[in-house]
Amino acid sequence: MTTPDNPTAAASERSKRDLRRWRQYLANERAEAAVYRELAQRRTGEERAILLALADAEGRHEAHWADLLGTDAGRPVAADVRTRLLAVLARRFGSVFVLALAQRAESRSPYDSDPHATAAMAADERIHGEVVRGLAARGRKRLSGTFRAAVFGANDGLVSNLALVLGIAATGVSTGFVLFSGIAGLLAGALSMGAGEYVSVRSQRELLEASTPDPEAQGVLPDLDVDANELALVYRARGMTEERAIVHATQVLAAIRASEAAPATGPIGTPDDYESVGTGLAAAASSFCFFASGALIPILPFMFGMQGLPAIIVSSVLVGIALLITGAVVGLLSGAPPLKRALRQLAIGFGAAAVTYVLGLAFGGSVG
Repeated sequence: MTTPDNPTAAASERSKRDLRRWRQYLANERAEAAVYRELAQRRTGEERAILLALADAEGRHEAHWADLLGTDAGRPVAADVRTRLLAVLARRFGSVFVLALAQRAESRSPYDSDPHATAAMAADERIHGEVVRGLAARGRKRLSGTFRAAVFGANDGLVSNLALVLGIAATGVSTGFVLFSGIAGLLAGALSMGAGEYVSVRSQRELLEASTPDPEAQGVLPDLDVDANELALVYRARGMTEERAIVHATQVLAAIRASEAAPATGPIGTPDDYESVGTGLAAAASSFCFFASGALIPILPFMFGMQGLPAIIVSSVLVGIALLITGAVVGLLSGAPPLKRALRQLAIGFGAAAVTYVLGLAFGGSVG
């Protein structure tokens, strides 16, 4: 009986299909290792070490397929389209987008069902997906505040101005009036979005700041009564169980007594969520610019002199393409299927615009 780990014994059962599949696996593993090394060059410290370790793991998988192929390895073949795309993106950008794509790629490994892949290789790929998910989460956290405002602004600009333009155009008014209404909607919406985003983010940061430990409270820790251990109440108030809070507070006070000073980075801490929230000005500027860019697209045909049904069709097509792109980007970053997110975005946007268009037709007919 043959086993995947015995290339000589397995040779008699090799088929052309097996050889093609193994060569493709070999090419993919080489390309994936190159992607991780490319990403590692753009990182430092722990992230760099993790990416290089992933590249080494892919190298072990590469060696498995090379040993299995033996003299049948033949000329090197190209990696599949997905892996080549990852390599290009890694060289050009080296960003969270690449990690998000790599996360999806690792989670769709064919090794679970391939009899010639070892159980360890299948387990490796599954764990690699979690490692990449963790690395991508760091980038998502850095992006989440401003990126959320950007995506929301662009989508809102696309949908709201398309709905406005279609609704007004359906009443049968002049092209100039439709264009003026679209520009007014762009400016009003962009200003409103920017101001609202600034207030929203500032308010959220102020709420977080209100939960930040008082520096003066930090300074009195060396004078606390060890037996009473009031510090345990702080930890309990911040979510620890009573038993864990007492143990932790005792350890903190003992460390302070040993050093005879309060530590520079205090033990009364809360998770730092400021980075994920972003700054008010950055979120406002991002929201303003992206809303304006999104709201500009529906009025482009009218700006170039088109009118009537042709202008409406072109406007809808342009907005549809933009909605598909924004939906796919969000899907990629979240690790979800990009096509599904893109189609959902398209359906929501066109659904809202269709309502106003029908209302415009109704009002236009009643006015006429």
